[in-house]
Amino acid sequence: MKVSVVSRSGREVVKAGIEISDSATVADLQEAIYKRTKKYYPSRQRLTLPLQPGSKERPVVLNSKKSIKDYSDGNSDTLTVVFKDLGPQVYYSTLFFWEYLGPLIVYPIFYYFPVYKYFGYKGERVVYPVQTYALYYWCFHYFKRIMETFFVHRFSHATSPLSNVFRNCGYYWSFGAYIAYNVNHPLYTPVSDLQMKIGFGLGLACQVANFYCHILLRNLRSPSGNEGYQIPRGFLFDLVTCANYTTEIYQWLGFNIATQTVAGYVFLVVAALIMTNWALAKHRRLKKLFDGKEGRPKYPRRWVILPPFL
Repeated sequence: MKVSVVSRSGREVVKAGIEISDSATVADLQEAIYKRTKKYYPSRQRLTLPLQPGSKERPVVLNSKKSIKDYSDGNSDTLTVVFKDLGPQVYYSTLFFWEYLGPLIVYPIFYYFPVYKYFGYKGERVVYPVQTYALYYWCFHYFKRIMETFFVHRFSHATSPLSNVFRNCGYYWSFGAYIAYNVNHPLYTPVSDLQMKIGFGLGLACQVANFYCHILLRNLRSPSGNEGYQIPRGFLFDLVTCANYTTEIYQWLGFNIATQTVAGYVFLVVAALIMTNWALAKHRRLKKLFDGKEGRPKYPRRWVILPPFL
């Protein structure tokens, strides 16, 4: 079979096309494109079927595990695919490692080192118990996230654009410094002992629940991460579509009840808005996939992310 590889503008990406066997998979085609171009490795490629001029439909994305013949529409001699360069890619595990490593390093700097003298504060700093517990809580959270990245999570996509590393690191590292600066500041005023215990108690309970939610999500995927969508079930997922986001938000609420800083609440609101957007999209997608028609199960009625509000 001869496969013509063109850009969205119609320009040939691989001159004279690629000759490939009828039994080849899309993954084989991607490897062949990489060998010919010497630049576009498979995870950097997005291959779709061409659309008719003026069509407003979304193009069909070629699945790397399927055979090329599945997309040939009965013509086994030629096939045209549209190529898009996704740009430099990194593994999701690499992305998550670097975005979580920053807060894990930055926060203790404000606790252990006399950084405030560089901000004009000359007095002696008194460390309150809540600041010490906040350090332990913070470091435990991000250490847990790094361990989950390598030993728990299974990703539906192996890679992410390199640009996301800079965006995500900017988000996590800057908020880490912003919160650490305020919680460990010499002029920080601690909350009552009871409020601190309530906050950290809620937060730790939610951290444990969050870990268990990640275990349940892991079990929905095969080791390759390519089993498609399934209805999450068990534990909090019987009540909430995105229980992993719910526990993430409430664990930061607990942290902020215990520490009570403007910086912490700003982070909580921003994170909650981001995760709510993800949760709404996932909830709509699951309801559409599991509509109860043609033998498909019907998605049960659940909260989206933040019971009892949403």
